[in-house]
Formats: sequence, structure tokens, C-alpha cells
Amino acid sequence: MSASGGTKAIVAALAANLAIAASKFVAFAFSGSSSMLAEGVHSLADSGNQALLLVGGKKAQREATPQHPFGYGRERYIYAFLVSIILFSVGGMFALYEGYEKIKHPHEIEHWYWPVGVLVFAIIAETFSFRTAIKESNVLRGRKSWKEFVRHAKAPELPVVLLEDLGALVGLILALGGVSLALLTGDGVWDGIGTICIGVLLVLIAVVLAIETKSLLLGEAAGAEDVQKIEAAIVDGDTVTRIIHMRTLHLGPEELLVAAKIAVEHEDTAADVASAIDAAEARIREAVPIARVIYLEPDIYSEAEAAKGADREATPGGPASHDTGH
Repeated sequence: MSASGGTKAIVAALAANLAIAASKFVAFAFSGSSSMLAEGVHSLADSGNQALLLVGGKKAQREATPQHPFGYGRERYIYAFLVSIILFSVGGMFALYEGYEKIKHPHEIEHWYWPVGVLVFAIIAETFSFRTAIKESNVLRGRKSWKEFVRHAKAPELPVVLLEDLGALVGLILALGGVSLALLTGDGVWDGIGTICIGVLLVLIAVVLAIETKSLLLGEAAGAEDVQKIEAAIVDGDTVTRIIHMRTLHLGPEELLVAAKIAVEHEDTAADVASAIDAAEARIREAVPIARVIYLEPDIYSEAEAAKGADREATPGGPASHDTGH
């Protein structure tokens, strides 16, 4: 669901940005507005970013190989990280440079109706794209706040498109403000100031994206809700009496690795333990379908080892540790 929703939002944003980029460059050619040039480069960078997200999603679907036995799910994180770098360098830094040059060497905006008309068109187009991203994100967001959704989403595409579209809308408003003030005052410096503001906005969004996708690249645990479901599914109260310790790791947005040491009774036979593990794995996959790779190791619970505390290097009998991501 998240992959499908993410693709729909990406395609909508790509179509909007290509049309908007073309119109902005035309407006820049006729008016000489630096805000329009910065916004044109911004839309072009966004179009490239959305193409990268589509490529990442396609590459992530490749089958696992002996060299990459857990598959290529993290390709989506890598391409999302590249998006943040491009947004920072091509979008943000270019806008800052162009704004600085326009403040140093201001000139009057010509044919004012071109930039104003294009900005109004772009705001309408970006609003439709942003609306699509919000609609698709709401399917996955549930009761989370938007901040929590962006910070904790395991699929990177929707948060990336959301932040890009939000940045594009705010950037367009800043550009319209800069152009309007330049026209009202006859001072082209305001156009440069608007361009600087766009650059600062893009850099801030790029930094947020880089931080969040870096966390995904490093490897995040399952969310708290999924951890609780997995724990409840593992223990049957009969053969599997408790979880000694457990680790989860996202191999990709829809692929979860579960590794746990479970406590069994001393008198259980090997056949009993094997049957209990098979049943536990089936319960885990039913409770959390994205749990694709599951390793359950049986052991005898030890009070003495458990009393040593939550050591990440815990030996058999150590307590469970519940890390749920950033």
C-alpha cells in the first residue's frame, strides 16, 4: 500500500514540477527575475528528485542474490538520501548564490505579468500535487501527527514528496512576495531577498531529509506498535514461556528482520521446541506481515543472567531490549 501510494504521489509531483519548471524558465527569459530563475532550478531539481525516487523503488524490487541475501529494499533509502543532497546543492545553494548576485547587482523586473502569471499557475499546480501527497500519506499516517509521520515513516517516498511539495509552495509564496515588492518599490533588491529566502528554505528541508534518511540507512528497528504485536505473537504460554531478548531491523520499508532468543522449558524435547518455533513464526507473520526474515533461538531462562540488566551484549537469559527507532 505504501509503495503504491508513494508512487502515485511521486508521479503527480513529477508531472506538476516538469510543467512548472518550463513555465518558470519562460518567465525568467522574459522578465529577468532572479526569483523565477531560482524557482525554475528548484522545480527542475525536484523533477530529478522524483525521477530518482522512482528509480530507487524499481531497483528495490530486485530479487535477493547470494551477495545480497536480504534483498535490495534499502535502495529506496539510498535514493531518498541522494534527493536530500541534490535539493541542498542544486536547489538551495544555487538560490542563495543567485539571490546574493541579485542583491549586489539589482535590476528592474521587465514584463511583470510573466512572473506573476507563472507563479499563480505554479501555486495552483503545486497545491494539487501537495493535496495528492497528503491524501496518500493519510492512508498510512493513522493517528500520528505530521511531525511523527515524517520522523518515523519507514517508507521514505511520501515524507520526501510531502516536504518537497511543502517547500515548493512556501517557496512560490516567497517568490511572489519578492517579485511583488520589487514591482511596487521599483527596487530589484527585493527580488534578490525573495531568492535568498527560497535558498534558506530549501537548505533547511534538505537537512531534515538528510537526517531522517540517514537514520533509515543506518538501520531502524520496528515501530513500537509492531514490536508489541511481535512480542505477543511469540509467547504462547506453553512451550515458549517468555522472550529473553529481541532485536528487529528494517531491511527495507516493507521488509522486517526479527531475531529473538526465547525461553523454553528444560524438559521440552527437540521436536516440541521445533514445533513451537514454527508456530511462533507463523503467528509473527500473521500479526506483522512485513516480518519476512525471522530467527528464533531457544534457550533456558536464567534469573541470574536476567538480573545483570539490559546489556546489549546480553548472554543467554538477559532481558529484552525494546528499541523502536529514532
